[in-house]
Amino acid sequence: MTGPRPRPGIMEIQAYQGGKAQIGNSETGNARPAIKLSANESAVGPSPKAIEAYKDAADRLHRYPEGGSEELRGALARRHNLDPARIVCGAGSDELIALLTKAYAGPGEEVLYTEHGFLMYKLAALGAGATPVAAPERALTADVDALLARVTSRTRLVFIANPNNPTGSYIGRDELHRLHAGLPEDVLLVIDAAYAEFVEAEDYDSGIGLAATAPNVVMTRTFSKLYGLAALRLGWLYGTPAVVDVVNRLRGPFNVSAPAQKAGIAALDDLEHETRARRHNATWLPWLAAEIEKLSLVVHPSAGNFVLVAFPSEPGRDAAAANAHLEAEGLIPRAMGAYGLPHCLRISVGLEAENRALVASLARFVQGQLAA
Repeated sequence: MTGPRPRPGIMEIQAYQGGKAQIGNSETGNARPAIKLSANESAVGPSPKAIEAYKDAADRLHRYPEGGSEELRGALARRHNLDPARIVCGAGSDELIALLTKAYAGPGEEVLYTEHGFLMYKLAALGAGATPVAAPERALTADVDALLARVTSRTRLVFIANPNNPTGSYIGRDELHRLHAGLPEDVLLVIDAAYAEFVEAEDYDSGIGLAATAPNVVMTRTFSKLYGLAALRLGWLYGTPAVVDVVNRLRGPFNVSAPAQKAGIAALDDLEHETRARRHNATWLPWLAAEIEKLSLVVHPSAGNFVLVAFPSEPGRDAAAANAHLEAEGLIPRAMGAYGLPHCLRISVGLEAENRALVASLARFVQGQLAA
């Protein structure tokens, strides 16, 4: 006898593994405190106003949330000067990525992204029964020509994370617009701007303008990074009325919890905390990169809130050995094998003490290997 058979593609999915959160196993009682630098979470945490708004929602947990996130969409529209009717909120941008893929791609069709792009693009494609297609990058940066060369009559969506996770690279305004201009009108370009709030480069474009004017462009954003609300799973997208209508038909009627909506509204209102989070990253991202480079390790340029560090290939000096050393000293980076970068570790920007502890531990690793 055979049981129910899943759709094509689903059994090809290797379930997404988030950044490791602890060292040891809490079930066996041997878990121990650690500095978590594996998930690109906010170093400074959520806004006190967001925390208070979350707590204030506690006595109304028996009520369903407002199904359209109307108040939150209004707050986002005011903040970014957008049309609230063209915003959709979701349980993290992950949900919105999955909904867009389900809506526009299926068996026999293709979803295109860059070779070291965010893993959820591939997983969403497989979950929809579509074929994932990875375009080569150039120096760990999206290559517009390579992407356009892989567009076929079967291509339905193109995902680009800008800045990209895990490489930290971005393409500028001209290249982003060139990518869009080279796509057929029936291909949806999804610009994942999860780290947009951290970018300081003058040539950067989050894609919000394209999403406002082009019928085949959507921009996605998240509250998980700068705003420090990763635990609440809160994201949003902006697109044309036609795309928004399609996504709203697919999403669950109460897909964003009431506490998440209230916390998101309060976070948008706390400009002081937002400024503090930006300044912290602007200070410690370059410091972290410079200090790690002093150890003769390669640090790839990053426009996010993390660094991608490359290690030598020799056993004992490689990324796996560095990862084991850091964990032994109570620090958790993110191994990059799943992204096709087994020689690298991705390390989030932490608080000052955490950043200093990380650099000191890496220094001991490098010095110990050289001594050996």
